Amino acid sequence: MSAVHRALKPNGSFYLAIGDEFAADLAVIARRQVGFTLRNWIIWHYTFGQQPKNKFARSHTHILYFVKDAKDFTFNPDDVRVPSARQTTYNDARANPKGKLPDDVWFTRPQAATAEAGMFAPGDDTWNISRVCGTFKEREGWHGCQMPMAVLDRIIKASSNPGDVVLDPFNGSGTTVVSAAMLGRKYVGIDQSAEYVAHARKRLEHVLTTAPATTADGTGSADGATAANGHVGVAAVLDPKRASKVMTETDAFGRKRVARRRAAAAKSA
Repeated sequence: MSAVHRALKPNGSFYLAIGDEFAADLAVIARRQVGFTLRNWIIWHYTFGQQPKNKFARSHTHILYFVKDAKDFTFNPDDVRVPSARQTTYNDARANPKGKLPDDVWFTRPQAATAEAGMFAPGDDTWNISRVCGTFKEREGWHGCQMPMAVLDRIIKASSNPGDVVLDPFNGSGTTVVSAAMLGRKYVGIDQSAEYVAHARKRLEHVLTTAPATTADGTGSADGATAANGHVGVAAVLDPKRASKVMTETDAFGRKRVARRRAAAAKSA
């Protein structure tokens, strides 16, 4: 976090996704020792989580949103607004015609997801996005904790402008750099695993060579292949023939994968 603080522009932002065990500790360290200002403590709540045998199932992740300067920071509210109940239900003249900002609790259910790529419906006032489950077309297959594109899309659109540099010091499956590239930002991804870096490069290369080019403002494409939320190249993200989509023999914990017998049986039936 200290290295990120040094590298960050004066008006830059820092988002930290972390589990329960260390969220509170890191929030204090980031503020008191590193010098960040906490803007939001976001809860990304999802179902389809891990199911333990002897405690309640975990179904959320903490996303801590910090800025370097408490008064001077990049935030693009109009890029992430959604219709409010004052507009859609009560016809309240006091409502902002541009809509409202999303809540800081992102509620998600797989059955409510609007697309496997994780796009948000125009009427969503929460961050409605599932984890990237094993059966999703977006799943790369070689990384155990792949972040959904939609989570990074909203963060990048809200806290950066086209041409800005987006840094992910824990690049993992490469979702951050792919989202940044598709939204017209520059990007840097770092990871300690050479294998992950190699796969992420293939993933990024496929998107860059397959997806339509973004316009100068990062919100459109020359051939009109643009999603409703301003994202381009969704088909490239879901392309089952992409070279980076590799199903490993073991899961993230090194355990041999179990064949989906019920799924196979259903197809044969």
